[in-house]
Amino acid sequence: MELRDVPRVREIDLASFSLPWPERSFRFEITENPASRLWVAEVQTPDGQHVVVGMIVMWQVLDEAHIGTFAIHPAYRRQGIGCRLLAESLLEVYEMGVCQCYLEVRRSNLAAQNLYKKFGFKITSVRNGYYRDNGEDALIMTLENINPQKLRAFLQEDDEEKGTISSGEIDHGST
Repeated sequence: MELRDVPRVREIDLASFSLPWPERSFRFEITENPASRLWVAEVQTPDGQHVVVGMIVMWQVLDEAHIGTFAIHPAYRRQGIGCRLLAESLLEVYEMGVCQCYLEVRRSNLAAQNLYKKFGFKITSVRNGYYRDNGEDALIMTLENINPQKLRAFLQEDDEEKGTISSGEIDHGST
């Protein structure tokens, strides 16, 4: 993710969450926070333009990563882009020394929970009343041991089975 991506990332955030991040938060993560690890997913349109359709922000502290936010634009969901973005980002932080990852997810967000479970995340605790907009609980999901072979298998499977995804790109820019 680069500064030029922020307006589109903010659009994705607004379309995805009832409590989106302010634009300045994305700018801060890119320019000021040395613990931030940021990626965007891009697809190529029929006219050759590259469009940002997804984003993920992680914070790395020693051998742990915390997913702060992760979203795919609603028009591009259920196409494997989120799976690919999560696999690519987890593989990259693994290569930086991260061996476990955790996140918060709304109790009602079953689609996200199922994606995380596919990667081996497990519910490890609950933050009662975590979300300020409606008091919904957050489930803490943890991936205890990042498995790079499993991540590479997800990426290979994605390349073989979802040809439309292989035309998309994951931009690995970090700062």
